[in-house]
Amino acid sequence: MNTTITLEVPEEVMRSARDVAKRTHRTLEDVLREWLDRSAMQIPVEQLSDEQVLRLTQMELNAQQQSRLSDLLAKNREETLSLVEQGHLDELMQLYRQGLRRKAEAMKVAVDRKLIPSLDEE
Repeated sequence: MNTTITLEVPEEVMRSARDVAKRTHRTLEDVLREWLDRSAMQIPVEQLSDEQVLRLTQMELNAQQQSRLSDLLAKNREETLSLVEQGHLDELMQLYRQGLRRKAEAMKVAVDRKLIPSLDEE
């Protein structure tokens, strides 16, 4: 579920976000949303509530990111990526790797807190 909010953002942040959006042919909103997602990923998993940890164990790229990643990977296999697309692919792959790492941390914390069974107990 998404929530709409209104924020006052420093002009320097907006300038950077606009630059990234323009370079990557994405909307300003998508760039800012991605940045917020990344920031949220900086909170240590151990400090999250049980509910947040469990939600994190189910985390995946959103449908738009997954679709874009699949498209870019296909173009990469065909060796038809532009420089802009290569940059976006690199960003999405970094986001994907960070997500996997974070998901693995959440799985460990969830097992330690006995929120889910360990893999060897199933």
